Amino acid sequence: MDRQSIDKRGFTKLELLVVVVIIIVLILLLLPAVQPSGHGIRPMIRNQLKLIGLALHYYHDDYGAFPPAYVADENGRRLHSWRVLILPYLGEQQAQELYEQYDFSEPWNGPNNVKLVTQRPNIYGYPGQKGDATVTAFAAIVGKPCVFRGTEPVAIKDIRDGTSNTLIVGEAVGAGIPWTKPQDVEFDQFTHWGDPTGFSSDFVASGAYALFADGSVQSISSDEFNEKTTRALFTRAGGD
Repeated sequence: MDRQSIDKRGFTKLELLVVVVIIIVLILLLLPAVQPSGHGIRPMIRNQLKLIGLALHYYHDDYGAFPPAYVADENGRRLHSWRVLILPYLGEQQAQELYEQYDFSEPWNGPNNVKLVTQRPNIYGYPGQKGDATVTAFAAIVGKPCVFRGTEPVAIKDIRDGTSNTLIVGEAVGAGIPWTKPQDVEFDQFTHWGDPTGFSSDFVASGAYALFADGSVQSISSDEFNEKTTRALFTRAGGD
């Protein structure tokens, strides 16, 4: 994929842009004061997921569909993540600059792009927490029945179960996924909420905060949703 093929318009609606900037500034100001109790971190995580949701919807406005889960070459090798594709829509100067530095002619771990892994955008990080600064705190659920189904984009009209009933992204703080890597939580491998290799959180017991396709954010736990009921949330057109 060539950089010119992706629009860099970003946010153009003034009111939402102002809201995005204010939220980011508040996050940055609050980071030093956040305590391990999580009382200040929880709303930040929710806000980050909402900002990701806004970026996905702005991408949809431009292309008529949400981004693919990943871009692949002719052999099916995964090259680029949806997290990179929405960089121009996150409302962060750092994210825009990273997008301009990213080289779509090489894979995510090519000689140029691998240097960007250490420059993770604030929105993809876990607020107030120490640890590996290259990994994303958020991952999509990826599989044929999902909104992120692979290389093929999905439009809102294709989400027949309803956008408010379809989960697309969640906290994945233990998965150890580099933020530029085209890797997420696989639908076929999901077992339960709180799985450290899948969707998990430091602040939701046996669960995680999750983003739905309508842009709303909820806390989801295995106490409320077992594997079967969760899979119903993951599917875009399962009739459930």
